[in-house]
Amino acid sequence: MVATFKIAVLGAQGVGKSAIVRQFLYNEFSEVCVPTTARRVYLPAVVMNGHVHDLQIMDFPPITAFPVNTLQEWADVCCRGLRSVHAYILVYDICCFDSFEYIKTIRQQILETRVIGTSETPIIIVGNKRDLQRGRVIPRWNVSNLVKKTWKCGYIECSAKYNWHILLLFS
Repeated sequence: MVATFKIAVLGAQGVGKSAIVRQFLYNEFSEVCVPTTARRVYLPAVVMNGHVHDLQIMDFPPITAFPVNTLQEWADVCCRGLRSVHAYILVYDICCFDSFEYIKTIRQQILETRVIGTSETPIIIVGNKRDLQRGRVIPRWNVSNLVKKTWKCGYIECSAKYNWHILLLFS
């Protein structure tokens, strides 16, 4: 029996969360931005190191706050399943400072409210829209340094538009 590995994709509106997931699953990209209004669940199977792994990728709309307990999680339809995932992918737009502040806040809330004993849940910070490098608002080195050394999280930059580092992100 193969265990399902649950992944939550979170970030502010318009950062490309759904574009990253769709590029990974379907190898497609749309220039049209359709805001995610409800949680979307994808159930792909992937082969890594010669083994099949079942994934449950949950693409969440922007949330106002990470649920502080299970009751709050289940009271909000958009947040269901958020506290029990195995890994978090926090996406920001490298051209939008506010989107980085958003994931900074969500990351802190995750650390403060996760169930005891699950503090080692992986969090990966993703700078999307690398194809728009000239519009970057925070130098890559500053973000990478903060995320890796201070936050102790993984960091990667990608471009959903050009399928750059998308596979690397999910591996």
